[in-house]
Amino acid sequence: MECKNAIYVLALTFLFSCNFQGDPHAKNGDTPTAGEISIAIDETFQPLMESEVFTFENLYTSASIHAHYTNEASAFQMLLADSVRLIIATRTLNAEEEAYFKKIKIFPRITKVAIDALALIANKNMPDSIISTEQLSGILKGEIKTWDQLQPQAGKEGIQIVFDNKNSSTARYIMEKLNNSHAFPSNCYALNSNKEVIDYVQNNKNTIGIIGLNWISDGDDPKSLGFLNQIRVMSVSSKTTKALPNDAYAPYQAYIAQQFYPLTRDVYVISREARAGLGTGFASFVAGDKGQRIVLKSGLLPATMPVRIIGLSN
Repeated sequence: MECKNAIYVLALTFLFSCNFQGDPHAKNGDTPTAGEISIAIDETFQPLMESEVFTFENLYTSASIHAHYTNEASAFQMLLADSVRLIIATRTLNAEEEAYFKKIKIFPRITKVAIDALALIANKNMPDSIISTEQLSGILKGEIKTWDQLQPQAGKEGIQIVFDNKNSSTARYIMEKLNNSHAFPSNCYALNSNKEVIDYVQNNKNTIGIIGLNWISDGDDPKSLGFLNQIRVMSVSSKTTKALPNDAYAPYQAYIAQQFYPLTRDVYVISREARAGLGTGFASFVAGDKGQRIVLKSGLLPATMPVRIIGLSN
């Protein structure tokens, strides 16, 4: 496998060497496995990408990757401003961004590397932990405001929704998929990070938090397990107005792979490099065998690695 990886990196170097001139970063002299680079990463994927960067730098000791964890809007701004050569995001370029890069004669490479899910989390004292996408949409549009509108036996306390950042991929996703671009009602709050959402839900009973699955999905990560101990993960149904236990699914890898869990999205590496520099090498690593195994371990679904689903019966 090491030999194959080496051959692949050499091939990349040969393929893109013709574009070396004209790249503003060419003077840096970095290669796919050595040098220094700044990248921007959607904060939703910080636990996963910390592992990817750590492993890459340990395999290629002459490489140094400076990762900036930020919201999605800022990551794209940094890419357009040439502050970073590569970003990790949950959308591709929009029409305006494509037109800008076409104008300056740069053609970014976009590589799908994972399938992510948004996790709905609730306080441990919450009596019910299932919800339908239609019910969630009703909350986000301001049509459902109290818990007894979801469950008649629940109290009349108001429902709060919290997510990580007003400019995050999470906010954009739920607005596009569940809110129909309505303005969020007054019971929806943006904090500053996924960790803040977890802490807030732990301390506020009547709250539903919306976070990236990656923060609670790695069963071998003590930090992830610690977060799980603080909250309940809700199951989500896409089939009924009112969620029922037999059609609601938690955000597990198998349910994401089988498309049973409804709140999923793709994860991309977007590089503006015009040659085979360190950004190209890192993108190839994340999309390659070792990088995809890290994705699998993290609890997300790898984009380029087959996943075997084993059914267990009593």
